[in-house]
Parts: sequence; C-alpha cells; structure tokens
Amino acid sequence: MILTKTLRLKLFFIITAISLLTSCGTGSYTWGWFAVSPLSKVGQQNLSFLVKGLIPTITVSLISIAISVSLGLLLAIFALSRFRILKSVHRIWIEIFRSVPVLVMLLWVYYGLPISTGLDLGIMAAAIISLALTDSAFEAEIFRAGIKSIPKSQHEAARIMGCNEFQVLRHVILPQTIRNILPPLVNQFAYMLKISSIASVIGLGELTRKANELTVIEYRPLEIYTILIIEYLVLVLIVSFFARKIEIKLDMGREE
Repeated sequence: MILTKTLRLKLFFIITAISLLTSCGTGSYTWGWFAVSPLSKVGQQNLSFLVKGLIPTITVSLISIAISVSLGLLLAIFALSRFRILKSVHRIWIEIFRSVPVLVMLLWVYYGLPISTGLDLGIMAAAIISLALTDSAFEAEIFRAGIKSIPKSQHEAARIMGCNEFQVLRHVILPQTIRNILPPLVNQFAYMLKISSIASVIGLGELTRKANELTVIEYRPLEIYTILIIEYLVLVLIVSFFARKIEIKLDMGREE
C-alpha cells in the first residue's frame, strides 16, 4: 500500500518525535533497543510476538464496529418512527449505553453475565459484545443526525413517485446519509481500534496484552510501549488512508 504524502509526513514527524523523546534519557535508565530491534535475533523474536496481537485487535474491532453500526442504524430508524414505543426504546438504549464506561461494561459482561444468567461467554465474545453495545449508542446518534440532515423534499418527491417507506429509506435517504456521515463513522472505527486495547484486562491476546506480557519478560517498558504506539499509529493511518479514498470516490460520484 502506498501512503499519501500527508500520511507519510505525519508518520515521519510522529516517529521522529518519539525518537527524540526516548533519546533524552534521565541518566538512570539504560536504553535497550536491541529488545525490539529488527537487526537482532532477540528483537526479531520480540517483534514477531508483538505483531501476533494484530489479528485479535483487528478481528475484535471489525466485528464490533459491524455490529454497532447495524444496531445504530436500527436505533436511528426507531428514533424517527411514528411509534412512541420505538422512540422510547431508542432513548432508553442511548441513555444506558452512552452512560456506562467501556471498562465497566466489559467487566460486567465477562464476569457478571455468567453469574446472573449462566451464560458463560469466551474472552473474544465478551470483548465484542461490550464494545459493540457501548459504541452502538454513538452510532445511533450519528445515523439519526445524518438522516435528519436530508431535506424532507427528497422524501416527499420519492413518495410522489410511488416509493414506499422502505424504498425511500433504502434508495434515497440511506445512500446520502452514509455519504454525509462517513467522516464520523471513520472516527468511530479508529476509536474502536484504540479502545479494543481495554480487552487486555480480561486476557484477550491483542496488541496491548502482548506488549504487557513482553514487558514482564524483557523489563523494557519504554521500548516495548513505544513500538505499541507505532503499531496503533500505523493501524489508524491505514484506516484514514482508505477512508479518504472512499470519500474522494463518493465526491466524484456526487459531481457526476
């Protein structure tokens, strides 16, 4: 993948800043970059160990964001419904899951759900459910704002042409809504990639968990966590790159 000039510059400046900061020692810490250096055998083994956390991180983030976006869209439709009970479901859901911290939700789903319901979820499933539920409240508000931003005249014009409510939503409202809310959706996915690190507290072997385990073995926290920062930075930059490509394509389609 070829990064754009802007992304390359961002990556260069951030890595340079990290290098400058880590080069300014206090005198009481002996730097040991060999522990994460690709030029040494130990460093190669440690980097390979750290990279193994990429698959769980990406898997949890992708599944969680897919579920939360689906729930968010459904809740946004509830909010715009004529039925009071559906609007109440939307409001109660938003207030609950927007108020509960992600860590608290994660701990309750993993430890509390088996006790209260007998449903014993695995680590991966608990992480996905917790992240998806908490994020769905924010996705719902993003979708609701995006749908309401579409002029009512387009809705009325589609109805005059004989489209039912479902057809209006699918062919007229949603395509424009997704185009308008793409930036905040990308921000939420980047947030999901970062907040997935919280799943390390229940033992999920994602990037942060791998870094914590390696730190216990190598006793090189600054070096290892610097690599961890770079890993998350690269992930978010890749997401931003593809999001920008999609946004450009959508803008070209709009102009045509």
